[in-house]
Amino acid sequence: MTNPAFYPIGTPGRPWGDAEVVAWRSLQRVQRSYAAEVASVIEALRARFDVAEYGRLDYPSGSYPLFAIRSRGWRDELPVVLVTGGVHGYETSGVHGALQFVERHAADYAGRANLLVVPCVSPWGYERIHRWNPDALDPNRSFREHSPVQESAALMRLVAPWRERVQVHIDLHETTDSDESEFRPALAARDGKPYEPGTIPDGFYLCADSAKPQPAFQQAVIAAVAKVTHIAPADPDGTIIGSPVVAHGVIEYDCRKLGLCAGITDASYRTTTEVYPDSPRATPEQCNTAQAAAVCAAIDYALAHESV
Repeated sequence: MTNPAFYPIGTPGRPWGDAEVVAWRSLQRVQRSYAAEVASVIEALRARFDVAEYGRLDYPSGSYPLFAIRSRGWRDELPVVLVTGGVHGYETSGVHGALQFVERHAADYAGRANLLVVPCVSPWGYERIHRWNPDALDPNRSFREHSPVQESAALMRLVAPWRERVQVHIDLHETTDSDESEFRPALAARDGKPYEPGTIPDGFYLCADSAKPQPAFQQAVIAAVAKVTHIAPADPDGTIIGSPVVAHGVIEYDCRKLGLCAGITDASYRTTTEVYPDSPRATPEQCNTAQAAAVCAAIDYALAHESV
């Protein structure tokens, strides 16, 4: 009997070596353009914001500039807000939700907060609609000292000067049907482990940092997003993606232990959004708007509850 979940690369029970990574990489195809869909939008924002190239990814398949958008008129006495998107390049609304926030809402915080927005941490993954980088490594498990992942290391270098001053960090993600159809089976194959099927929640949820969960902050973000799209219910066992639901639409991870992006600063208020773009109840526009609404709610809560 064949195993329908067996991934077509590698040998069951044996972690991938270099040959398997090369075979996997050869299957990845460019499906959309970072330059046309992301970099061009960032370029248009230069008239209103400071845009800097904070690094460059150089891979045999191409070179990708990495961009950060900053508030014009940065003031050291103001709190710093970090917004990151596209850590997993395939998670579309993370990228375009961050850009929508800058285009439509960032000006509202002029003189109130310093904004640092990185819309697309992983452009190679964005173009190929993939979770990993070309080395079959997950950037969002690689935010650690001496990270072997270029995408993660570059972002950590960018943020380092403000790490202790960041008040809010919101990292924009998606949970998609392809997590179960492609990415989790690939992960199991890569690591030589059996694939264990999971469930995909229908709706938006948040992953708080268990080291600093800030439950009232998380619920403020959930309440704002609920005006845009539906919030994911818990599974019958009281979990979302296998983690206990600690409040409406909220689970928790130990971000630094897992090497997650949300753990790269000492921000008092930090969270990871998860939008579900494959829901029949949500459109791409709703998904982008939900991400932007989450960012606004996070900043608004922090400004209302922290004295500068």
